[in-house]
Amino acid sequence: MHNILAIDTATDACSVALQLNGELSECHEVIPRRHNQRLQAQLTELLGSGNLRSHGIDAIAYGVGPGSFTGLRIAASAVQGLAFSNALPAVPVSTLATQVMTAMRTEQVDRNQPVLSLLDARIGELYWALFDIAGDLPVIIRSAEVCRPEQMPALLPGSDLQAVGDGCRYLAELPAPLRERLRIAAGDLLPRARDMIPLAMAEFAAGRVQSAQEVAPVYVRDEISWKKLAEQGKAE
Repeated sequence: MHNILAIDTATDACSVALQLNGELSECHEVIPRRHNQRLQAQLTELLGSGNLRSHGIDAIAYGVGPGSFTGLRIAASAVQGLAFSNALPAVPVSTLATQVMTAMRTEQVDRNQPVLSLLDARIGELYWALFDIAGDLPVIIRSAEVCRPEQMPALLPGSDLQAVGDGCRYLAELPAPLRERLRIAAGDLLPRARDMIPLAMAEFAAGRVQSAQEVAPVYVRDEISWKKLAEQGKAE
């Protein structure tokens, strides 16, 4: 089993988890707009002093998005620095997939039905993706998109769907054909870093990792750009 440090600040939750020698520890706080103030303290609480390699950590997983613009940048910046200074690979993990994992672990979803993972994208929009559950992991059916609730596709696959995440607050605004076959399974759910770890383990085992220079959030909205480590500091 690999030793994984996981960081997620894509939502109102600031969440850090550590899988080390088969033992799991986690710091998880719902603290909107305070992630930058608490992230380092959470890392220190879980790791104490010393570099990550001295703790035996093999990789750093991070919530790649979609999610809060500022939150995603906080996690990506922290992971870039940690991956670079410790010569460790980074593992990007979908925020929407992690949210499904959280719902699975807490037994809030039926594993025999597709799961619509929803995040409030603010400004009257939703981030969303559709998943099946295969064994112990969510499997993507339709990749992350962003749109207004009323613009959601009405004919998503699956006769009965279940929704998780704070984007469920827009249920009444979804197209009627979709709304009529959608059940809210966990409308107040936020993804937790501990639930990134099974997804990160699978990605790490498959070799789907990044160098520090490759770390970058997934914003979904095309107009937002992120400078990777090698590009930061360059003149415009």
